[in-house]
Amino acid sequence: MMNENPHASRETFKPVTFQRSNVLDLAIQIQQVAAPTFSEGPRGEFVRGLFQKENLKDVSMDSLGNVYARLPGKQKKAKPLIVSAHLDTVFPASVNLQMRKEAGKIIAPGIGDNSLGVAALFGILWALRERNVELQHDVWFVANVGEEGLGDLRGMRGVVERFEADVIGYLVLEGMALGHIYHRAIGVRRYRITAKTAGGHSWADYGKPSAVHELAALVTQLTSIRLPRQPRTTMNVGIFGGGTGINVLAAEAKCELDLRSEDPKALVKLIYQVEKLFKDADREGVRIMAEIIGERPAGEIPAEHPLVQLAVDCTREQGLDTALTIGSTDANIPLSMGIPAVVMGVSTGGGAHTLHEYIDIDPIGKGMDALVKFVESVGEK
Repeated sequence: MMNENPHASRETFKPVTFQRSNVLDLAIQIQQVAAPTFSEGPRGEFVRGLFQKENLKDVSMDSLGNVYARLPGKQKKAKPLIVSAHLDTVFPASVNLQMRKEAGKIIAPGIGDNSLGVAALFGILWALRERNVELQHDVWFVANVGEEGLGDLRGMRGVVERFEADVIGYLVLEGMALGHIYHRAIGVRRYRITAKTAGGHSWADYGKPSAVHELAALVTQLTSIRLPRQPRTTMNVGIFGGGTGINVLAAEAKCELDLRSEDPKALVKLIYQVEKLFKDADREGVRIMAEIIGERPAGEIPAEHPLVQLAVDCTREQGLDTALTIGSTDANIPLSMGIPAVVMGVSTGGGAHTLHEYIDIDPIGKGMDALVKFVESVGEK
């Protein structure tokens, strides 16, 4: 999977010293633009403007809100490399996005997941240009929507639909995953479960079904299902609510259920068990409705795949430990279709999806050098 570009050789690769501060400054600017899932528009427009200022080719935004830009390569017919980072965050627009610096860290909601990843798109571009590297193949930089929560990877679905399989592969950037190489995708199925009853008064109608009670009983049955440790399979009810008053038999209650497994067969088995409980709980006077609200397909490429090995080599060359791992990321979509994809990180950090999310500043330089080396070295045989 190595190309003939002399700049990609181990001997000529030189770290770019400006990257850490420039990428970090841009990550903070991006973080300050709110981008809840389904409302990524302002951040997308900000990134599109930056792509245009960089004089990249074919800068555009699709109907979903994905933003595209192309760095041309020497060979027009060569397959392109797609480098992507998701725009959205888990935080609503009402969250205070105030940032603070503390002991070698930047602390701010969404700074690592995934403002730093989006900024790294530009860090790669700047590094290639600073060293006058011209690749044989095009590189498409993509800032995509819908990775988090109920976004259901809709942005990446649109990206893969656009490029299909006629690519070298996908490099997906995550701000806090440095050292972790994702090449396997967890399968996910999500439901919104609604229980409906006639409702009534807690005293006068005592004994009649309450939607809250019925749904709580169903959740108890669901969480009593024995899940295998190997392959790892999980279940979680993350949201539960309903009712209108303390002395009211609830007429409606809802919850949201998340099922995951690293083995597609194990997930299918769990789905069968869960849906049987849905059906059994639906009876006269109690209506149980289950709506699928998310589905992330599983997939993988082997650890021996050249794309995986290149990601490992580029990371280790920076003196960093590496771990091959599995996750639920934008890479699920290409991997589920047999298209090569890996996820690499920009730095380390913690507190993801909390108000105290942070990234470590020092590792950014090494993370960027690993990413740049990957982009330079990958190519068709």
